[in-house]
Amino acid sequence: MKSTLSISTLSEKSFLIPPPSKASCNNNVSIQRRLGLLNGVTLIVGAIVGTGVFVSPKGVLKEAGSLGMALVVWSMTGIFSMMGAMCYIELGTTFPLSGCDFTYMRMCFGELPAFLYLWVYMVIIGPVGNAIASLTFANYVLQPIFPTCTIPPSTIRIIAALILCKYLYMFNFFACIFCLYYRLLELQIV
Repeated sequence: MKSTLSISTLSEKSFLIPPPSKASCNNNVSIQRRLGLLNGVTLIVGAIVGTGVFVSPKGVLKEAGSLGMALVVWSMTGIFSMMGAMCYIELGTTFPLSGCDFTYMRMCFGELPAFLYLWVYMVIIGPVGNAIASLTFANYVLQPIFPTCTIPPSTIRIIAALILCKYLYMFNFFACIFCLYYRLLELQIV
């Protein structure tokens, strides 16, 4: 039995209302909503896999006890990651809105939990993820330099801090260039 839901039965704050057609749009400059296969794959790999794949193989192999069991554990976690990616694909195709997690939280739980999630992500989750990624990268970069001894923790921290500073500098630089170009387009100078 197929249920039908018309737009007239939706509330005014509903997120299920389809976007306006291209014919009714004005001539404002905007970013095209386009995501290719390579972009989609890199987004999913970055969001779902992350840097954990570079940190955990040693621990998984050590705790599993055998290579076969380690491969089973990796296969199961790969299936769980794939299911998470499928959930994001389903959400993205069902609700073609920008904002990802914030938008989904706002639709499901309301404005306050979505706002709190966004703040927690910006203040804790995002920076901690970047710190873990930079520490992992620094550890792998320094491994060939210290092949027979332990790497001094201060060296790892210094390299990780340099990576974070360079990463934030480059992100800020390109964001400023993009905003300047967009502003010049807006003023019709370019």
